[in-house]
Amino acid sequence: MVRGEKQEARSEIKKISILGATGSIGQQTLSVIRQHPDKFKITALAAQKNVEALAVAAREFRPRFVAVDDITLYPELKKALADVDVEIAGGRAAVMEAAHREADICVAAIVGIAGLEPTLAAIERGRTVALANKEALVCAGPLMLQAAQKSGAKILPVDSEHNAIFQVMENHNRAAVRKIILTASGGPFRAWDKNKIQNATREDALRHPNWSMGEKITIDSATLMNKGLEFIEAHYLFAMPPEQIEILVHPQSIIHSMVEYADGSVLAQLGPPDMRVPIAYCLGYPQRIATAAKPLNFAEIKSLSFEEPDVDKFPALNLTRAALAAGGAAPTIMNTANEIAVAAFLAGKITFGRITEIIDAALQRVENAPIKNLAELFAADAAARRASEEMI
Repeated sequence: MVRGEKQEARSEIKKISILGATGSIGQQTLSVIRQHPDKFKITALAAQKNVEALAVAAREFRPRFVAVDDITLYPELKKALADVDVEIAGGRAAVMEAAHREADICVAAIVGIAGLEPTLAAIERGRTVALANKEALVCAGPLMLQAAQKSGAKILPVDSEHNAIFQVMENHNRAAVRKIILTASGGPFRAWDKNKIQNATREDALRHPNWSMGEKITIDSATLMNKGLEFIEAHYLFAMPPEQIEILVHPQSIIHSMVEYADGSVLAQLGPPDMRVPIAYCLGYPQRIATAAKPLNFAEIKSLSFEEPDVDKFPALNLTRAALAAGGAAPTIMNTANEIAVAAFLAGKITFGRITEIIDAALQRVENAPIKNLAELFAADAAARRASEEMI
């Protein structure tokens, strides 16, 4: 991919649905839309359980449909929006309904494997999906691509790295691409020694040097699992063989990724470490729209540096490469074990170093069966969940 050819610029208002409206990506998407009321209209909002933030967004943007995943919170949401002319629903079926609602672009920003079904539903409806849920593509890449091909859906990457590749890759000259270079900040532990990393605290791991993100993705950035997941994403999004995808640490987070061509040219996308930039690119595509992101000042930046990632200190990178190579259920097992281990670390149940140990052990313990449909995928997820929880 990216899946979908360039479209002619359109001047009419685009209808937007947001799955995961109260999370970091969802809130920054609302920020971009708030800046362009003449360009966008929100039709549906869905969130897992943050009723307060969901109600605030519904009051401001007046969508036609609002859903909360946690069915027990439906009465609270209904009460909060009693005086607002909006359809309200609760439960997993309600989130699926939000994914089915009319929209030119569906922003898929529900964290974790919980975002898979609604994201796939939007793809099956032929929507243009602005994909911020990397776990969905990691676990079900072939299923999602098959669905997109069948429905004609377009998948636009919100992740800053894949969005950068999308911006600079020549769609008409894909054969000339020599490799993709994914850049990584290195996270908060880039300069730490291995032993110190093993016992890093929750506060240490959540102190990302460049980006403002949700807790789960921030911990993934600290282990570099986030970059490993992006490695798998890039393979599916751009139909790129794993051996042509390189990961390079770039602490300043100014170059968001690069594409090297056969003639030796390397094209890079640069920008501030602000997620509103890639979000705006997806919402406005194929046009560019303004954001409130602070412009780059190269005189202040002074230098850009690069280094190879230390896979000994950050074993998640090798685990993700091995999972992709194994195929089948392995990426799902790896992703689920990571979700469980990260949640356990955030809850104070395990040390930081145990996160990747649990992932590695889950990959060894859980059978790697073929994945031909969602039922088989969720069976692998359940098995990996049980194995990981037992270890914790």
